[in-house]
Amino acid sequence: MKKSLLLLMALMVSALAAPLFAAVKTEKVEYKIGEVVLEGFLAYDDASTEKRPGVLIVHQWLGITEHEENVARKLAEAGYVAFAADIYGKGTRPSGQSEAGVFAGKYRGGDRKELRARANAGLDTLKAHALVDASRTAVIGYCFGGTAALEVARSGADIKAAVSFHGGLSAVNADDAKNIKCKVLAHHGADDPYVPEAEVLAFQKEMRDAKVDWYLVAYGNAVHSFTDLKANSDAARYNKEADVRSWASTTDLFKEVFAK
Repeated sequence: MKKSLLLLMALMVSALAAPLFAAVKTEKVEYKIGEVVLEGFLAYDDASTEKRPGVLIVHQWLGITEHEENVARKLAEAGYVAFAADIYGKGTRPSGQSEAGVFAGKYRGGDRKELRARANAGLDTLKAHALVDASRTAVIGYCFGGTAALEVARSGADIKAAVSFHGGLSAVNADDAKNIKCKVLAHHGADDPYVPEAEVLAFQKEMRDAKVDWYLVAYGNAVHSFTDLKANSDAARYNKEADVRSWASTTDLFKEVFAK
């Protein structure tokens, strides 16, 4: 009996001494670009009030979905403030893949000034958050969002890293790479039919010519959308090995660029 009581007391003391960790907090955040209202998804752990690095996430062509929200939560669990930016506008979402192509094409084709502007508006919103160290931020993106992440870098944004996951690599103006101030990482499915070899080679030349600190990882047996659990077509399919390896490479880069 006495031993049981002592054990119970020891467990209580241990529990009281253990640090308390708050759950990841999530919320939808409205912000504007001009008169257009956008709505992003924010995730962070409020166990500490200390400022920390922030990571902007740019969505694929369907807009912010469960995929981007899960990525934001995972980043928050890792100690970052994560903000999934909204390119299309609050309540504006394509109804399916056919319409998504039209939505994405509006910003990806021709003049990408609006894509840069909307992505940078999300970055500004992230940097303004009370828990974010504005001097330590990065941008990542998926598919359409991967293109956007590279465009943020090409715009000359003050970020530490830009990471594209199975995104388009083309540049409207290759000379814009001279504006890049950050490290660039591109995760590419080696068999991605939407990003042909000529585009990959042009991207490499663009980075070399501008003397950017960059690297590209091509994943064998991977096509488009290899991080998306719901992708299951011949051209766009989830690949667990590429997903896990690309995430590990990205988090390693964050540890490098966010180190004080």
